[in-house]
Amino acid sequence: MSRPACALREAARLLVTATERAHAGTGRLILLRGATGTGRTTVLEDAAEDAAARGMQVLRARCSAGDSAIPFAAVRQLFCSVPDSADRAWDGDERATGTGLRRVLRSHAEQSPLLITVDDVHLADPASRRWLVESARLMDRLPIVLAATERSQYDVDPPAQGLAHSLSPALVTTHTLAPLSDASAATAIRSAFPDADDSWIEDCVRASAGNPLLLRALLDDLSDGSHPVVPDTSAALYPGAFSAAVQWWLDCAGPGTAEVARTLAVLDEGWDHGPASGTGFPVLHIPSLLAELSGADPARVAGWITAMTGLGLLRPDGMGRPRYAHPLLRDEMLTGVPAARRRAAHRTTAEAMLHRGVSYELVARQLLLTDVVDAPWALPVLQDAASLALREGRIEDALAFLRRALDEPLSDESRQRLLTELGSLEYAVPGSSAAILRLTEALRLPGPPQERVRAAVALGTALTARGRTSAGVEVLRSLYDALADRPDLVRILRQAFLQLSDNDQLVRQEAYKRLAEVAERSPESISTAGHAYLVKYTVTAGLSSATEAMLRLRGLLAEPADPLSEPYLLGTAAAVAQWADELDEAERLVERGLAGQRPDFLHPMHGSLINTRLDIIAARADYPRLLAEPLPAAATPTNAHAHALTALVETGRTAEAERLAGAFDLRMAPDSWELNRFLYARGVLRAANGDLAGALHDFLECGRRQSAREVFSPVVTPWRTAAAECHLALGVPREALALAEEELRLARVWNTPRTVGRALRVLGTATGGRRGLELTQEAVRLLRSGPAGPEIVAARLALGRQLTASGESSRARGILREAAGLAERLGAVRLRDLAEEALRAGGARRPATRTGAASLTDSERRIAELAAGGRTNAEIAELLHLARRTVETHLTHSYRKLGIHRRSALSAALTGGDAASRLPGQRSGREGRA
Repeated sequence: MSRPACALREAARLLVTATERAHAGTGRLILLRGATGTGRTTVLEDAAEDAAARGMQVLRARCSAGDSAIPFAAVRQLFCSVPDSADRAWDGDERATGTGLRRVLRSHAEQSPLLITVDDVHLADPASRRWLVESARLMDRLPIVLAATERSQYDVDPPAQGLAHSLSPALVTTHTLAPLSDASAATAIRSAFPDADDSWIEDCVRASAGNPLLLRALLDDLSDGSHPVVPDTSAALYPGAFSAAVQWWLDCAGPGTAEVARTLAVLDEGWDHGPASGTGFPVLHIPSLLAELSGADPARVAGWITAMTGLGLLRPDGMGRPRYAHPLLRDEMLTGVPAARRRAAHRTTAEAMLHRGVSYELVARQLLLTDVVDAPWALPVLQDAASLALREGRIEDALAFLRRALDEPLSDESRQRLLTELGSLEYAVPGSSAAILRLTEALRLPGPPQERVRAAVALGTALTARGRTSAGVEVLRSLYDALADRPDLVRILRQAFLQLSDNDQLVRQEAYKRLAEVAERSPESISTAGHAYLVKYTVTAGLSSATEAMLRLRGLLAEPADPLSEPYLLGTAAAVAQWADELDEAERLVERGLAGQRPDFLHPMHGSLINTRLDIIAARADYPRLLAEPLPAAATPTNAHAHALTALVETGRTAEAERLAGAFDLRMAPDSWELNRFLYARGVLRAANGDLAGALHDFLECGRRQSAREVFSPVVTPWRTAAAECHLALGVPREALALAEEELRLARVWNTPRTVGRALRVLGTATGGRRGLELTQEAVRLLRSGPAGPEIVAARLALGRQLTASGESSRARGILREAAGLAERLGAVRLRDLAEEALRAGGARRPATRTGAASLTDSERRIAELAAGGRTNAEIAELLHLARRTVETHLTHSYRKLGIHRRSALSAALTGGDAASRLPGQRSGREGRA
């Protein structure tokens, strides 16, 4: 590669000018100063070649630290080729020797102008330095140029006085070579690698720190093109020119600087992957810490950091810490530092930072790189850092701190709690296999009863989620006898048992049978959460109305709550409230339950609360939000996958729905209520695609599994009406009628508009004739009083079809247009298309579904107007006595109808000043004229 010489041209011109003046009989001392690697030697060598080409005599010397004890070592190099001095005695009187050499020099210069070059004069022996200084005083009267290079980098060890220290400035021309600017370095790199991308060039600039020596060495190592990314470690570089250059830089800097540079590299290691911002760090004075660790003068260390930042070797991070400009530089600084020394330095650093009041997280990052500390402060530091990382959602950081905490000496109680916490977090990491092993180890430790229960609940939850429900509940049951003297803890175990039993039909039957027996025998022995589970069971078994269930649950929620039982009570009540279409109340219960959950302890109700929240979103037909939720990485389908699949179908994204449905082999999936949900959702997809036989199979299989679990109510999964519609489409009305009648019987027990209306709709279609029309009309009337979701659209669609079949086409078209409009506002593309198809079949033109301000419901308009007026979502919710999520949902629907994406566009859209208020396909006058 070509040398990055643009920064050296000025120095070269200076030397050329000096040699030209020497030809005229006037010499001078030219002192080239600069940091290691800035090209001093290059300039000197080029000047010597140029002078020789001009006919000048050239005497050269290159000083080294190894010759500093030899008198006149540098001068001997200069005169080694001068005949008059070959046999001179160099160990005599220094003054006489010096005077004699100057006579030889003057005689030599009389023959032709002379250039004397001394490289690295700062390393010259004392006698040579004195001779050079004395000689420099004569240069202005002789045709001699003395060109010397001197290292001027700021070092931790104070440097010796420079060559020109005792000379008059009139006798010396000094030039300091600066590092390469980023732009100059980038130009040099691009000339060597024309096809390199900008990010690769930027990495090279940072790794070379503007130092020509380092840049040249780095590009030599990268010249084979095998590094698409500049590596972070010098071990990846071959042949190792960069490593040799950095080590040369350290050697030139001296032992004090090398020690500080390496110590900073050790600290820098501990700052990797740190938080974007942190409290307490400004308290730590980095120079003081570096000085303490390296034994250097703090003032010199502070100066060195400033100097190295100016040179580009160091760059401050977002927290103001001096860090190496590139990991490759830091890695090379660490070469040769033993691992034991690095770990010890991190330990010392951690303790020093702690004593200076730095935040626990920053101290903990140093502890990650140490051996066992075995000090009272280490464990609290790591645990506090983990808690902070959890609060900020940085699970990987929390795991790192807790894993390191396990290395410290711990009591059985502390180890048990730590293992439970760590196992719970590892469970949340996709693909982790360590969680169950950690939790099993925690359960085996002889800790306090409450910690054993916590470990058992976490292990049972993890096993159940992995499809091992029997093993999971057996873990809980195994502690019953051992905790016979702690009935409060046994109740917690039984509540967890009930919650986990939902994942296995046989375990569920056994659990609820025992619960019912105990409730009948001694109801006072059952907790409020236990009674809530009984309410939920009677609901799913089709034995309770929504009014009765909610009255009972509200009474239970009003009773004093045991903190350990409260999550089970809240989660159970939320699920039932969602089935009862009390969506705002269900949402409040979910948020209250989640607020009490700790992410560092695996709890069976956490997943239940998350699932109920998804059920609420689905009940509101908020398809965009459902599809925005990230799907869990799971080998078997979950409730989230089922809702996403249904949302994709309803929004017309069938290709994506098919990919999602095909991602799972349901033959390998363990029995669970989530599998039943997914079967139902796949049936919806198959029905939408015209695969009625496949859809019927899925719906009936879902029903078989639900019935085996003693779940008969349609509040969970309305498989009967879905199967009935398939039977009707396949021309088997008798089976359809039987299923619809049974659904209606069970729906009337629960008695909410949604469940009864859905059953009436399907029964009306199956019955046909005047009676069928009456049933469907009743369905529409009922559903108008419930949530404005897809059920009312489906009911209007069914009514419109029946009216068309009975010859009332005009009335049918009005109802079908209402269905199409509501489906449009919901984003229910499938139902909208069906409504438009029914309209065309009834003789109507293709309807233009309205959007814009006219399509907003009263609630949507009221909320949109308040938002346009500057109210926040929280303020709107408080003003209208709504849940905040309800406000967000209404605004989402309003944005879609108005064709806008930002809150700032609401005002114009509501007043008709936005294109969103027009009908689809309608153009403005300007557009029409164009």
